[in-house]
Amino acid sequence: MAQATRATKALEQVGVPFELHSYDYDPDVDSIGMAAANALGVEPGRVFKTLMVLVDGKPACVIAPSDGEVSMKRVAAALSAKAATMMKPADAERVSGYKIGGVSPFGQLRKVPVVIDETALLWDAIFLNGGRRGLQVQLSGEDVAQVLDAVLADVSAR
Repeated sequence: MAQATRATKALEQVGVPFELHSYDYDPDVDSIGMAAANALGVEPGRVFKTLMVLVDGKPACVIAPSDGEVSMKRVAAALSAKAATMMKPADAERVSGYKIGGVSPFGQLRKVPVVIDETALLWDAIFLNGGRRGLQVQLSGEDVAQVLDAVLADVSAR
């Protein structure tokens, strides 16, 4: 596979079906997820962003629709914690092993707790970063939650 990344290899290893979609990545856009949705011609609510956060000071990953804001209060509650904050970009790259703009929840260097917004289950398939800028994987929200052993919660405010 010409576009193999740690993320796609992790999905192949567990036998989860997925499709790859490439688009021209622009680092200067306000929202990478919204730009991906526009480039791929899909509803923004189907393209999910991957955020690296600190929950009570420990790394975690949040997967949420790119057309919404993530409530850190809800993230903390979903993981039975007191507080959640965004991780600094350099720390997110170090923990995940991916460059900002290409952070995938699959194949990260460290296994961390994952929270996925429950709206992922409303779609037949969602899009997530495939481990490289300009690469999206399309797969079912159920598969995402199962593979990542993710907590399903309402963490998005629209």
